[in-house]
Amino acid sequence: MGSAEPGRFPADGEGPARNVSVSPFEISCHAVTNAQFGEFVRETGYTTDAERFGWSFVFEMLVQPELRQEIGRVVADTPWWIPVPHAYWAQPEGPHSTVLERLDHPVVHVSWNDAKAYCTWAHARLPTEAEWEFAARGGLDRKIYPWSDELLPAGNHRCNIWQGQFPTINTAEDGFVGTAPANAYEPNGYGLFCTVGNVWEWCEDFFSPGYHHTTASVDPINIEPTASRSLRGGSFLCHDSYCNRYRVAARSSNTPDSSASNIGFRVVRDKASNSA
Repeated sequence: MGSAEPGRFPADGEGPARNVSVSPFEISCHAVTNAQFGEFVRETGYTTDAERFGWSFVFEMLVQPELRQEIGRVVADTPWWIPVPHAYWAQPEGPHSTVLERLDHPVVHVSWNDAKAYCTWAHARLPTEAEWEFAARGGLDRKIYPWSDELLPAGNHRCNIWQGQFPTINTAEDGFVGTAPANAYEPNGYGLFCTVGNVWEWCEDFFSPGYHHTTASVDPINIEPTASRSLRGGSFLCHDSYCNRYRVAARSSNTPDSSASNIGFRVVRDKASNSA
């Protein structure tokens, strides 16, 4: 687990590489989809954090020009993020957008709190960082990506990330400008889809740059409270020039009530014992 490879982000605490072990678990083969999250909302009447706040972050290229001009505001350090009123999971680009043609895409605009609520309903839980990385690696040892050390093996795209010049030109050479279906591209060695790229995935752990220095070697998890929760996998907005966190060892974080158009999650369950 972890990495000492060139190009990593030392401030994120990606390393050192070390041996850890995790107890048996089951993990969803893809991120939770709009269809699955919609079923949860219909059955429970759940209201997401984005709905309660009345807005969520949407990448500027996905926002209609008229709406972008009307809002006007951007985030100073990351001006490609637009705080769009009434953007939430069912209308991911704000009013007049819909997920009806994207029911098989990962649900987005879900906070860590929202993901936890879904898990309670689904009798599941969020993966720990260690479980997530073990699953994302697909059985490979010390590889950069879930398939190899090469981003484009034989010239083939294996994940949904930014193509072109970030943040102004996206050539969509991998087939998508925004999210892709949750089961797009070839699965990894464990049959998991899109463990890197597409959407960031929430993990159970509190985030700490010192993760690899402070957590156990058996079933590691950071339970020491911090302001943020861990995210893994990168998203369709990742690009080598800015955020090459579409690597299995890469880490990021956000506050548990935060949401955006590139954040989703997948779930795990403890594997039932076969003993009587």
